[in-house]
Amino acid sequence: MNPIVRSGAAARAGALLVLLGPLVSWVAELITAAAWQDPPYSPLHNWVSHLGLTGPPQTAFGQVANSPLGAVMDAGWVAYGTLLIVGAFLVFDPRKGTRPIIILILAVLAGAGVSLVGIFQGSNADVSNGLIAFHTFGAQGVMLAGNFMAIAVGAGGARIGLTRGRSIASIALGTVGLIAFPVFMADVFTGWMWNIGLFERAVIYPIMIGHVLLGSSLAAAQRHHAPHPLAPLSARVES
Repeated sequence: MNPIVRSGAAARAGALLVLLGPLVSWVAELITAAAWQDPPYSPLHNWVSHLGLTGPPQTAFGQVANSPLGAVMDAGWVAYGTLLIVGAFLVFDPRKGTRPIIILILAVLAGAGVSLVGIFQGSNADVSNGLIAFHTFGAQGVMLAGNFMAIAVGAGGARIGLTRGRSIASIALGTVGLIAFPVFMADVFTGWMWNIGLFERAVIYPIMIGHVLLGSSLAAAQRHHAPHPLAPLSARVES
């Protein structure tokens, strides 16, 4: 089957960038959440995006928000988005047909979306000045594009280097995220706001796990197909 990914050193670097993006974001999230102590941060109750608030403590979107290391979280999101976009362009070859082009478009939308979340905060100040629109567009963009990307990657797994099991897992992750998205939005717009952090993560984490699967699979496939150095002359003569 005709592969849709590049080969060589650049592709190997791209695979590592795709893998590194969600890991950087998770580390930033753990550090930022640990610093939020007044009141203690609850991953099931609190908004994910409130971790990135860098202003004074405030009540935003119905929750008390106090994130002393908000800039760390914002940097993690921007890094994630940048690594995803650069990595995808190093790995996928748009000359190979429609599928790699679709995956690249979805990677750009997802990467730009998560970067916008880090640049424009979900704060009361940004609600007042209208910049919250960029935050909302970025959040919903990565939620949709990221999960569709996981499905597209899984559907083309054989041409990317994913095993059958990982291809199925990628499709399942994207499907779970897309199912969780309307549940999350209903929780928001009905004003119920029950365990909003749980529903938000149910949409976001499948994307991040999907990128870990993709990046690690690409890295393994690139190592497998990497040219092996020639054996020493003496060994070749003996053989």
